[in-house]
Amino acid sequence: MSAAASPAWRAVQRAAGWISDLRLAIGLLLVIALASGVGTAIPQKESAEFYLQRYDPSPWLGLVHGHGIMRLELDHVYSSRWFLGLLAWLGLSLILCSIRRQWPALRASMRWIDYRSPRQLSKLAVAETRPTAEPLAALDALEQRLRSRGWQVNPQGGRLAARRGQLGRVGPLLVHAGLVVLMVGAAWGALAGQRLERFLAPGRDLELLDRQGQTQVTVALDDFSIQRDPAGRPEQFSSQLRLIRPGAEGAPAITKEATISVNHPLRYKGMTLYQADWSLAAIDLQLGRSPVLQLPLRSFPELGEQVWGLVLPTRPDGSDPVLLSLTSEQGPVQVFGPDGTQLAQLVPGGEAAEVKGLPMRIHGVLTASGILLKRDPGVPLVYAGFAIALLGGGLSMVATRQLWAVAEPGSGRLHVAGLCNRNLTGFAAELPALLDEAA
Repeated sequence: MSAAASPAWRAVQRAAGWISDLRLAIGLLLVIALASGVGTAIPQKESAEFYLQRYDPSPWLGLVHGHGIMRLELDHVYSSRWFLGLLAWLGLSLILCSIRRQWPALRASMRWIDYRSPRQLSKLAVAETRPTAEPLAALDALEQRLRSRGWQVNPQGGRLAARRGQLGRVGPLLVHAGLVVLMVGAAWGALAGQRLERFLAPGRDLELLDRQGQTQVTVALDDFSIQRDPAGRPEQFSSQLRLIRPGAEGAPAITKEATISVNHPLRYKGMTLYQADWSLAAIDLQLGRSPVLQLPLRSFPELGEQVWGLVLPTRPDGSDPVLLSLTSEQGPVQVFGPDGTQLAQLVPGGEAAEVKGLPMRIHGVLTASGILLKRDPGVPLVYAGFAIALLGGGLSMVATRQLWAVAEPGSGRLHVAGLCNRNLTGFAAELPALLDEAA
């Protein structure tokens, strides 16, 4: 049984050694960084029509069309199977590296190393021999000096071992643990997170349902405003919201009022609401002596960026249509005929104008707020992972110093030597100063 299992076990060890190789981890980090760059360059989680319209006429990098982007899952890089697979691979590599290298190294650093002879000390990186009339007294003085400076000391009858900065040995293990926690949080957010973008007009609301189909919270828009510069360009837009949560059975609903604007989101019950965009929703129009009609607007990207309008028939049988277009809730509203000729220009709230024999007046334009809702349950883990990795990185900068001393009463000498994993030159200068102070 053992003979048959031995080759299999060696194969597992070889595979674990390959997966935990530092060069592989660095390669995976580079691939993940490159994939993140692709996810930044290509808009994520848009509709299929968006990618077909944008990348079929002009392929990405001249190579990938819209269908190719969706087939390669480049439209949702961070939640794609291959990206999550890379994260899992890197996480496994870090875990195996920690188990096979960092943890044994940490355990080894916690054990005291006992050097008994001056010959052993002479082979260390920093070594010095001092003549003294009382080597044992000098050894005791050195021990007291080291303890007063915060060193851990382990005396052993005529010799001692001391160390300082052992906490720095924990740093690499914490860095690995932090990266693993961060990747788990990122993967959890990609798989269980939610993203929803909707345009709401004032007076409208949006119900968010839980997995059981029950109303979790209702987002109601009370007011929406756009602040513009003197040239008419939008500088800031903000929404006044009411968040309504159904109360317990028989209890009144819980309402929270808040205002969001660009760069000032609202965080509520694990959900973040961003002021993402704005739009024109409808136009209040009066034809002749008719009641005021509220007609929906739609965007016309073929006419330019941020152009809205509607096609309106001017005859009862639906014939002889005109196009009404505008770029701002302030107007003006341009009216064009079928041949592209401008027939009139109307100002919201202004006087009526005759279009093809029909008096037409614009009473107002209704704006809509573009609200982006995000729920990412992995955010706490991502922040915790960053914190753990930063803590580990800081601890890794702590120099670990080790020192040994052996007294030779017969020859009247004190032998001292040490090691340091950082700034060995500084430690070499510090050692004689320690011996001088202890003398």
